[in-house]
Amino acid sequence: MVVIQNFYLYLTALVTISQSRVNNAQLLPPLNPPPENTNSDFISLANRYGFQPLQHEVTTDDGYILTLFHIPGRSKYPVLFTHGLADAADLWLLRGENSLGVTLANEGYDVWFANSRGNRYSRRHVSLDPDNNATYWNFSFHEMGYYDLPAIIDRILNETQKPSVTAIGHSRGNLMFYILGATRPEYNSKVNVMISLEPICHLTNTKPPVMTILQAVPFIDQLFNSLNITITEFLGYNSTMTRLVRAYCTYPNIGNELCLNTIIFPLFGFDEKELEPSFVNVFIYHFPAGTSWMEVLHLSQLTRKDFSQFDYGTAQNVLVYNSSVPPAYNLTLATMPFALLAGRNDRLSTLPDVGVLRKQLPNVVDYTVNRRALFNHADAVLGRHMPDYLFPDIRRVLKRYNKRP
Repeated sequence: MVVIQNFYLYLTALVTISQSRVNNAQLLPPLNPPPENTNSDFISLANRYGFQPLQHEVTTDDGYILTLFHIPGRSKYPVLFTHGLADAADLWLLRGENSLGVTLANEGYDVWFANSRGNRYSRRHVSLDPDNNATYWNFSFHEMGYYDLPAIIDRILNETQKPSVTAIGHSRGNLMFYILGATRPEYNSKVNVMISLEPICHLTNTKPPVMTILQAVPFIDQLFNSLNITITEFLGYNSTMTRLVRAYCTYPNIGNELCLNTIIFPLFGFDEKELEPSFVNVFIYHFPAGTSWMEVLHLSQLTRKDFSQFDYGTAQNVLVYNSSVPPAYNLTLATMPFALLAGRNDRLSTLPDVGVLRKQLPNVVDYTVNRRALFNHADAVLGRHMPDYLFPDIRRVLKRYNKRP
């Protein structure tokens, strides 16, 4: 109980800071300039590795304007990458020649990189201003699966004139496809195969401190509601909270290791050989990239309930769903082929929880527990030696399902 209270107070302080309207310059310590090899955005990263990416704007049925990046390939068979919570397309390129996005692009795949609503690249709407309209932030991963993915997939298929896409997701980037298949089953045939790296869906076996933090989230929300304070954006790319994290993680001499040992490794799993201190200076300028507080609330819901839509509370649920409880997602309708690639050292996506998901999905065509014992949640996108222990499993699935012309 003491641990939960401590995390409760800690997160309350962080959210308070992130919502503060005071002068940021007065709050923040001097921020080290980004190293030259970080680059500032996806376009500059892609240029650095020899590509000339295209940028598409995709508007969803509910008015969100998303940025979709495209590195054209010789095969013209589309591969769609979807990122995790508070993440962006950048992380698929950050390891350069050893990153999955660069590797597949170099091999001739036609690669597309999604950015979910609310992150640094998709922070726009046809009528709502994210800085001044709290309504903009009324979304979770449900809307990403129900609105974002159909708009993105349709754009890709229209541009390529292909019947389906191959998808590769990380963490929450997989969860969106489970929702897509369950709520819009007509899209199952438009996904050739969905490769899920460190899939999340059920979080009942998530390990501390991740579990402790997620369990504290509803109490933090209740506290701020009682104070008539509305939390909207969470971990915005340019927010005070994110700038504080960057300052902490890049503090001269000690920041890199402190960041790894007090934030990254405890949350995602320890693996010092794959995530070295010097690399912190690179990824911390690309992650976090922003999401909504509502999505964090929905994620916390997965620790104590079945996989279901957002729980607004009894009274609001009746208005929204005509039921006192949110409807559960019917995963038997998600019939697209899924390949689940999991790790034994993942503190967020644990093997018992992935096992439950595996039993619920009707068309799991590949289930692989990574051969590397220390393989964790971050290694799937940031590991130094991913080509050795991860890419062979991905290529095996691609070879089976990608009929490249």
